[in-house]
Amino acid sequence: MAATYAPDSLQAARRLLLAHLPGLTSLEVGIVGDTAHADGGDSYHLGKGQIRDRNGRDRYSVDESSRDRNGLSNAASALDIGTFAVAIGGKRHDLRTFSVWLVAQCKANTADTRDIREVIYSPDGSTVKRWDRLGIRSSGDSSHTFHTHISYFRDSESRDKTGLFRRYLTEIGLLEAPVTPADVADIWTTDGIIPAPANAASAATNTHWTPGSFLKDSSELGRSNAQALARVEAGLAAILAKVSGDLVDEQQIVTGVLAGLDPAAIAAAIPAELAEQVANELAARLAS
Repeated sequence: MAATYAPDSLQAARRLLLAHLPGLTSLEVGIVGDTAHADGGDSYHLGKGQIRDRNGRDRYSVDESSRDRNGLSNAASALDIGTFAVAIGGKRHDLRTFSVWLVAQCKANTADTRDIREVIYSPDGSTVKRWDRLGIRSSGDSSHTFHTHISYFRDSESRDKTGLFRRYLTEIGLLEAPVTPADVADIWTTDGIIPAPANAASAATNTHWTPGSFLKDSSELGRSNAQALARVEAGLAAILAKVSGDLVDEQQIVTGVLAGLDPAAIAAAIPAELAEQVANELAARLAS
């Protein structure tokens, strides 16, 4: 009998949840079924080698969907999530609220839920409910009052399972939103001074970047905000020494930087005839 293994996609999801959900322990996030699951002979927590032909009866984790039959391997295809709780901005988030949110996403058929076959959960800690994409099953045992079970169609073994959880963690405030190349280009082109560099899209691979957070926590400087501001101030001073004249109000520009890098204030302080020269010089300094 071949042993069931935990596929990389589910292991990545497990690591993500354990890293970010307070109170969640390693024993509370399960992938491969225990002895009780194996004795039952039919579960999404089991792989092909441990699923038995139940005397002609349907094996629900295989036979009810062609996606399961066609994707059957020795991989487990389920994730159990135990209890956790965190308060953010005065709002509590826990296993119950997460489960209700998850089922709502499944019902809405969001793109990152379409590999989920079912969710067995409790919205209140006493009532057990089951959302089934196939509309076949509706019940669950009492163990689901303290853990939520998610089954994935078996043909999704190699597909990412972290996206949905990253979205949840972002929505409740435990993760910053991922940055797209478009977001990075927008940061560089709307700040009023610095044109988008040719490799702006590559900056999106740095997860510390967030839309609208010009220079904040950026790898482009790799320093604290205070150090970043100091460097920009010094750069501006050098540029102004090079292009200074009656047309430029140096103090107004430096004040704008120290006030929080307000693009409108900085742009307003630079006459149109010098804007391109200042922009090119500053971009060159920041890239060095």
